[in-house]
Amino acid sequence: MKKLKYLKVENVGGALVAMDVDGIAPPNGTVRQHMLELAFDNNQAISYDDVTGACRRVDIGLFNDQVPTIKEVEASEKIDADPVLAFIHKSPDLIPDTIKISDLKWKFLIRSAVRSKNIMMTGPAGSGKTMAAKKVVEALDRPDFYFNLGATQDPRSTLIGNTHFKKDEGTSFSQSAFVKAIQTKDAVILLDELSRAHPEAWNILMTVLDYGQRYLRLDEQENAPTIPVAEGVTFIATANIGNEYTATRAMDRALVDRFTIIEMDTLNKDQESELLKDLHPGITKEQANIVAEIASLTRKELSNESPKLTNAISTRLSVEIAGLLEDGFTLPEAAETCIYPFFDNDGGVDSERTYMKQLVQKYIGADKEDENLFNEEEVSDKEYASAS
Repeated sequence: MKKLKYLKVENVGGALVAMDVDGIAPPNGTVRQHMLELAFDNNQAISYDDVTGACRRVDIGLFNDQVPTIKEVEASEKIDADPVLAFIHKSPDLIPDTIKISDLKWKFLIRSAVRSKNIMMTGPAGSGKTMAAKKVVEALDRPDFYFNLGATQDPRSTLIGNTHFKKDEGTSFSQSAFVKAIQTKDAVILLDELSRAHPEAWNILMTVLDYGQRYLRLDEQENAPTIPVAEGVTFIATANIGNEYTATRAMDRALVDRFTIIEMDTLNKDQESELLKDLHPGITKEQANIVAEIASLTRKELSNESPKLTNAISTRLSVEIAGLLEDGFTLPEAAETCIYPFFDNDGGVDSERTYMKQLVQKYIGADKEDENLFNEEEVSDKEYASAS
């Protein structure tokens, strides 16, 4: 891949020298003397490809655009002098191959965690919210605790604890793991599936997440004891927001306002293909491209005004399909077990499942070996074309 540098020609001790913005010159002989003279006489810069060594004269503005301003220099010096700021701004180097997130969002995520902010990761199902949160824990190397609030039937027991009565000992209180977590200095606490939590869990968390309060009340009584949140504790929540997530609840605005929102993006086809190959190196590049393209087409269809589908293949499901291919399953077998069950079969040839079978068929070939793919109904060429 080409990597261009822009060089400025200066007269140093009677000799013309080309240097980049850091004052570094390319190897001797890289730029011809005649080119140096023409660039200097015409107030031009030189572009230098440090891979091929190719040079050409360009507008001096291209070089000047790379020269940092005084404010940029001061900001850079401040960052370099502060180890915390240096860690935040260099954190994109820590992005693992197993998640796809922009440098900016990762840096914002790390900064929010370092500054003990409450973070809410939102985005489509399977977009990597929980994985990104766990990778932040690894990058920070801090104590971490995980609570799946979507699976919690008794919020008070999970977040506060239980009261027990023994005949010989009387009444005693057993604190929850959450109470221990919030008392752990610099802990990262993952609140998974917050949008599926019981409203009572939200009420309990209100004071915990409030920057002006930061305590957990053990009882609803006015003078009940409270547990303060330890210094440096960071809460990272994940949430699905949207009408398609029928098991979720519309979260209280006061609860949402206690978080910094970081939205995970849906991967494009190339990003997803690259991710599948990283996670399952045993599949071929072509297989990764096919799975990513099928998933991408379902998302594109879902965005149409009158979509033929009510849901799309998530990245999580794509990863599962790639895993089957790596284990020797064929695409028809992977589709039969992983894709079709997610799509409604009502409506015969007009059903979502038929549409998906037609879509997958394009990638496995309509040969005799695949005639049984449509074992539930026959689809004519006309119907195939209309659904495509």
